[in-house]
Amino acid sequence: MKPYFSFQWHITDECDQRCKHCYIFSGGNYNCLKSMSWQEMQDTFNNCLDFCETYGRTPYFYLTGGDPILHPDFWKLLELFSENNIKFTIMGNPFHLNDDVCKKLKEYGCEKYQMSIDGIRETHDWFRKPGSYDCTLEKIGCLNKAGIRSVIMTTVSKTNRNEVPGIIDAVVNTGVNIFSFSRYVPSGGDLDASMTAQEYRESLSDIDAKFKYYEAQDGKTYFNRKDHLWTLYQYETGEFKIPEYAQEGMIYNGCNCGNCHITILPTGDIYACRRVAQSKVGNAFKDRLAKVWVSSLDNYREYDNFSKCSKCELLAWCRGCPAVAKGTNGSFYAADPQCWKEKNDLTGEIL
Repeated sequence: MKPYFSFQWHITDECDQRCKHCYIFSGGNYNCLKSMSWQEMQDTFNNCLDFCETYGRTPYFYLTGGDPILHPDFWKLLELFSENNIKFTIMGNPFHLNDDVCKKLKEYGCEKYQMSIDGIRETHDWFRKPGSYDCTLEKIGCLNKAGIRSVIMTTVSKTNRNEVPGIIDAVVNTGVNIFSFSRYVPSGGDLDASMTAQEYRESLSDIDAKFKYYEAQDGKTYFNRKDHLWTLYQYETGEFKIPEYAQEGMIYNGCNCGNCHITILPTGDIYACRRVAQSKVGNAFKDRLAKVWVSSLDNYREYDNFSKCSKCELLAWCRGCPAVAKGTNGSFYAADPQCWKEKNDLTGEIL
């Protein structure tokens, strides 16, 4: 396990947007938006610290929602982080950021602030809300000025996959520090989830060319190749080789679910991954995280159960995205629908 353990902590469902691919709002069941009380937040924080002390890990928090800044005790929580010398990233919206707010975030220890852009202006504003695209680009400079690393995340689907190179141009020209993307996980909304494996590979090729173009320039933007199918792509292009030190049965990379990450929702519910539907493994208000880790979460570490990946030489480094597999085919261990690697019909091995 990696020395850092990441907690994706949703402190509130409250949000200024109603994004079409949001897990909270896409299904339409958001009549009662939840937020943690201050006491619940303190108890959850201490539960996380207990976990890390038990297993010798260093805690890292990804504070999110909804939009976490809308929580009435948001700044009190940041004070608690600061008192305990905890570094963190915020995953939120641009609408409440200004120079003073960004400076204050930096003083409390905020390292990165992640916002989203999901298309060129018209497409992005359709996904989120009118004016969101321009506001997001504007706040990149605000974050940079305060010394907080600005991060743009794109959710890629069939709807916007051809616009990703244009998104990269826009955010690089605006001065973003980090760009990354992940794939859309079907969650009951009205987005097109039918992107084929070959279409996705073509998109990766186009994105890779754009990444390399800017990396060869001044290199000011870091491009996070987060999606684990990058491993397969780079394996095919020769940029990734299976290390000589590799030992059978070891897991070295790939999906962090069950390895070094959990999600906590405003209800206290603990999820193996927020993107994996029905992956609740406990409740932070009632259960000790250190115990949940070695009980319920074992169900997400059964690597021989991957229907396709278990037969692939890249099992220890890739495994695609189990959340996309679950959202598409109903099983965490099903084949990733955008994985283009083919099976040998005779041996069952992955080619």
